Amino acid sequence: MRLASKIFLTSAVLVVVLAVVGLVSLYAVARLATVNREITTQAVPIVRLVSSLRDAMRALSRLEGRYIILRDPLYATLWDETAARVEVDLVQVQAAVTTQSQRAATAEAIFAFEQYRELVAEERALLARGNRQQALRLYDTEGPVRADRVDGMLERLARETDVAVKAALAEATRLEARTWTWVMTSLGMAVVLALAGSGVVAFRLTRSLRRLSVATRALAEGSFSVPITIRDKDEVGELARSFNVMAQQLRQIDDMKEEFFATISHDLKSPLGSIAEAAYLLRDGVAGSLTPRQARLMSIINASTDRILGLVNRLLHLSRLRAGMLPLECRPVNLAVVAERAVEELRPQAEAGEVTLEHHRVGDDFVVEGDEARLGEVVINLGVNAIQFTPKGGVVRVRVTDAGSEVTLEVEDTGIGIPAAALPGIFERYQQARRDRGGSGLGLAIVRGVVEAHGGRVAVESADGKGTRFTVTLPRVADPR
Repeated sequence: MRLASKIFLTSAVLVVVLAVVGLVSLYAVARLATVNREITTQAVPIVRLVSSLRDAMRALSRLEGRYIILRDPLYATLWDETAARVEVDLVQVQAAVTTQSQRAATAEAIFAFEQYRELVAEERALLARGNRQQALRLYDTEGPVRADRVDGMLERLARETDVAVKAALAEATRLEARTWTWVMTSLGMAVVLALAGSGVVAFRLTRSLRRLSVATRALAEGSFSVPITIRDKDEVGELARSFNVMAQQLRQIDDMKEEFFATISHDLKSPLGSIAEAAYLLRDGVAGSLTPRQARLMSIINASTDRILGLVNRLLHLSRLRAGMLPLECRPVNLAVVAERAVEELRPQAEAGEVTLEHHRVGDDFVVEGDEARLGEVVINLGVNAIQFTPKGGVVRVRVTDAGSEVTLEVEDTGIGIPAAALPGIFERYQQARRDRGGSGLGLAIVRGVVEAHGGRVAVESADGKGTRFTVTLPRVADPR
């Protein structure tokens, strides 16, 4: 056999072996990418929806009971809105499930929810006829049974989804083991035939895997922030893209923690409101007269409850801002009038702190497109901060200026100022320039969120010990012509 023939034969065998290795590897990588994509695009949304549905069912049970007991139409409205969202989510789950067992569990959950809605409708009908005791009996006996049946079906759906995910992961594990077996065997044969060729193939194959390995290590250490640069358009590149998607979803999980915090705050709001209302009723003597000491203790309870409710409301407000879900009722609003009302609201606090509160207008036209209540919150938050950090005898000025195509609102004080080191993060959540003065660190974050939601911007100028000036700039109302 001639040398050329040997080289040709060796090269041919090497090409065949490498072709087999390449085909098997690409197929396995494609399958792994497909399995990972199915998990990330199907299973994760289903789990989120099921978790949201179970939370919503608990909320529906609470609203059902409150409406029957208190007969407040607001609870009925809230129940109807929540039930509508549940129905939409169930339809989404039904469209997303893939296995027969998931479909069956989803169908049973939908049927159980319809039964629960029929029960609530029956309770309302009884209340409308004045048969409150019968409605309460249904709520106490049949209501929990039907709500638990829906929850049980949702729990079953979650289990079926978990089974599907585990099956997909098991398939990925088998594919991975099979891939390594084929690759190692074929590479061994290729090394015997031609070390040089095998080295080239191994280098090209491991280059992208090395990049993924480095990115994986960075992700494990919590320092992975920049997506992998994808140069390849093959299955390895697809795997890298799937990795980028996974990293993005891990960051989304971090956002889910914020959502969970907001949910907890929302659930605290109702019982805290009940406590506050009960405390006010006791203080006002509805349940009987109080001794001076009891009245003082009730005042302490009222003040503490109001502070906690204020914090919870600010947390909910900030969560809606971060999620872009803050409802705005925009219409032409005179910012000068809004600022004047806020100043009058702040005046008792300023007088208590012996601070002079001034309101000025510069120009004639102060109309902007915005939500009057939200813009009032901006002025209140900035004004409260200014008064809080201004010593006795100081001055707080609220100035609204007609700036042509924009309207500016300035809140300036002669207070203690903000340290230079604290200025860059002053609008971030939970950041406080001076922690010894109390506060939650949420007010300025809410100000920035509301202003940006109106298409405006907010800036701060301050020198430690020389006062602070916050400037809010809002676009002029659009010309109706």
